[in-house]
Amino acid sequence: MSSSLDQLSINTIRTLAADVVRKANSGHPGAPMGCAPMAHVLFSKFITSNPENPKWPNRDRFVLSNGHGCALQYILLHLLGCNLTLDDLKAFRQTDSKTPGHPESHMTDGIEVTTGPLGQGFANAVGMAMAQAHFSATFNKPGFDLFTNHTYAICGDGCLQEGVASEAASLAGHLQLGNLIVLYDDNHVSIDGDTEVSFTEDVCKRFEAYGWHTQVVSDGDHDLASITDAVENARKVTDKPSLIKIKTIIGIGSKNQGTEKVHGAPLAPDDIAKIKTLYGFDPEKFFYVPSEVYDYYGQFRLKGKKAEAQWNTLLENYCAEFPEQGGEIKRRFANKLPEGWEQHLPRYTPSDPAVATRKLSENVLNKIADVLPELFGGSADLTGSNLTRWKSAVDFQPDSNGLGKYSGRYVRYGVREHGMAGAMNGITSYGGMIPFGGTFLNFISYALGSVRLSALSSFRVLYIMTHDSIGLGEDGPTHQPIETVAGLRALPNILVFRPADGNEVSGAYLAAINNITRPSVLCLSRQNLPQLEGSSIENTLKGGYVLRECTDARITLTGTGSEMGIVVEAAKKLESEGIKTRVVSLPSFELFEDQSIEYKSSVFPDGIPILSVEALATFGWSKYAHANIGMTTFGSSGPYQQLYKKYGFTVENITDKVKKTIEFYQTNPVPSVIYKPF
Repeated sequence: MSSSLDQLSINTIRTLAADVVRKANSGHPGAPMGCAPMAHVLFSKFITSNPENPKWPNRDRFVLSNGHGCALQYILLHLLGCNLTLDDLKAFRQTDSKTPGHPESHMTDGIEVTTGPLGQGFANAVGMAMAQAHFSATFNKPGFDLFTNHTYAICGDGCLQEGVASEAASLAGHLQLGNLIVLYDDNHVSIDGDTEVSFTEDVCKRFEAYGWHTQVVSDGDHDLASITDAVENARKVTDKPSLIKIKTIIGIGSKNQGTEKVHGAPLAPDDIAKIKTLYGFDPEKFFYVPSEVYDYYGQFRLKGKKAEAQWNTLLENYCAEFPEQGGEIKRRFANKLPEGWEQHLPRYTPSDPAVATRKLSENVLNKIADVLPELFGGSADLTGSNLTRWKSAVDFQPDSNGLGKYSGRYVRYGVREHGMAGAMNGITSYGGMIPFGGTFLNFISYALGSVRLSALSSFRVLYIMTHDSIGLGEDGPTHQPIETVAGLRALPNILVFRPADGNEVSGAYLAAINNITRPSVLCLSRQNLPQLEGSSIENTLKGGYVLRECTDARITLTGTGSEMGIVVEAAKKLESEGIKTRVVSLPSFELFEDQSIEYKSSVFPDGIPILSVEALATFGWSKYAHANIGMTTFGSSGPYQQLYKKYGFTVENITDKVKKTIEFYQTNPVPSVIYKPF
């Protein structure tokens, strides 16, 4: 490495970081300044990427887990020649800029994952490393090492205090992910001050217990050779992920260096002038990049461009020798699904037996897993309850432990719901894979930080959530979700399904897998449910549809999931009593909202009161229904039949509530459903 150019580059990054945050009058200058040496070493010496094509499959992945320091990443992307100009740096944290306050993968070329909530990027990096291990084992052949990339991450003290990172680190150690290298910025500062107030553990010992290879660099501010040696040593360890603890001074050069004062606020103008003078820069120049630094980083850009060209040639030669596998690689990284895969989805008729929707989900997986090789997933230690493992599945495990293979596609995530969800976001970002993960619906709450980022990032991730209501029974209120689905439905850019029978389960999978820009949550029952007359895969794709039509109806009954069979029986009883009743199934609010106003008006026509029935919180149903039967308390422990009776999910209670609703609206106007135009 050219020491003078390296130091000039590092000082350029540090002064730019100060200018970027000062111009925005908002942000975090200290971490970018302290991390500049380690980041420069990574990008100049180790990371291979092509800014002209930031998505080529075998690029090295980089994750800034401590995303508040994103000025660092934006500066590096600019220097490398990505689609990020000095004007973009000057627009840091401004509305609609390419340089938002934390890295967002859907907004900025070169950003792999959306980070900022601490620990998330760490878990994403574990998922990326899992994906690389799987692709390498599946497709690499002698003379054709197509998938060789590493995943590098920088994280801070905050990331390593978050539980999601601990879960993911434990999983990575078990999986022996030798392609994962994490640089830990040990600057001894958090927002509250010195980390001695709350974080005094021996991090390296913890990670060694997880099964990681660890190293310490005592001077991360100046000792570039030691940082380089540590990364080179980590790359040689192929059966363990690596953590390199690098001691740095946050905000180095500032008058408040080494303190929390340089963490989350712009540096004062006179302090920035002092820093620039210290590093040999003109204090009157702002956003200054020496031409030598642009030229130096231009070499790294050319190296990446050349590497991709060589890889493309290797891929074409691979395709010539292994056309089926080569075509598979191209198809998957183009985000295209196998032609006709949806024909394998099972269909049902009312004569088919009653089956729990979790079992119907297993039926789908058994039908499509072999025709969708990009499907890759598992369960958070609930395989036998979530029913997420298909018959031909091979476990994704290190070949050395005898429990499976890296080419396997079924993941034993262990009791790590949040780590599982964070890793799945990383798997999606890697490309060519559709991850899914299962747990009880109530415990998606443990993972909501990652679920939210799936939606924000427009990542296709499937959350297979079973035991979806008080219908799970005896485990009681600690396990019975009440408010969970209402919270999920409140998230933007997500699909939430609560299917009522086999056709709706198949339809939910079809919609979830076809939708490449939204994650999906499938809420599935433990108890058996009947196959409904009028349901279909095609109707499910509309989100809501008329399950049972009736002219001159006096009431529309609607609901989701396990209550729909009861609703249908209630409608039949009401008909026998002369009360004409319509029935609407609404498996996905989000897909229903995507339909035309004309269609939605045909499903919920004006002038007819609507009663919703769902064994969950009624919050959110006011959008569609004038009256509700739902949960207003926590559930309780007992057989589900008793619980449904206790909380009013019975034919008798529904018919009684219908009569009261009709009576009320005989003397009161029926409001229009709120989606009507006005």
